[in-house]
Amino acid sequence: MLGAFGCTAFAQTAPAQQTSVYLQYGQAEQAAKSWTLGLTLPWRSWSWQLGSGLVTGHWDLWVSRWSAPYQGEDKATWILGAQPVLRWRPSMGQSPWFAEAGLGVSLASNRRYISDHTTFSTRYNFATHIGVGYLFGEQLKNEISLRLAHYSNAGIRQPNPGENFLQLRYARSF
Repeated sequence: MLGAFGCTAFAQTAPAQQTSVYLQYGQAEQAAKSWTLGLTLPWRSWSWQLGSGLVTGHWDLWVSRWSAPYQGEDKATWILGAQPVLRWRPSMGQSPWFAEAGLGVSLASNRRYISDHTTFSTRYNFATHIGVGYLFGEQLKNEISLRLAHYSNAGIRQPNPGENFLQLRYARSF
C-alpha cells in the first residue's frame, strides 16, 4: 500500500511527467538570435533509475524564428523541430533541479539559414542540446533552464558550419 501511495505522490509532483508550453530566447556566437515557442509531451509510462536520480523522457516540439545580419539587413528563417529529450532529476526525481540532453531534427520551413557568418547547405539539420534547470512555484509547475544547443547537418552536405546557441527557457506545466 505504501509503495502504491509513493508512486501516486510522485506522479502528482513530477512536472517532467506533465505537458508544458515554453518560450525560449537564444543567442549565437555571431549575432544570430532565436525566439522559440514550444510544447513538451511526456513519455508517461517510461522512467529509469540512474544513481540517486530518476530519468524521464519527453518529446519537445517547437517553432523558432532565427534572425541574423545578412548583407546589411536582418534575415529571418523559420525552423520547425522535434526532439526526444532525457531529463535526470536527483533524489529519485523529487529535486527541483534537473539536467537534460536531447538529439532530434529540424527543418527550415521557408529557406536555408544564411547570415554574414554562416550559410547552411541543407534545410534539414540535426538539433542537439544539453541543459540544466530548476523547477519552482506551486506544485513545481514553472521551470527555468539554461541550454547549449547545436544545429548542423552532421556532414551530410558541405558546407556544414553549424550554429551554437546559448538558450534561456521558461516553461509552464499544465
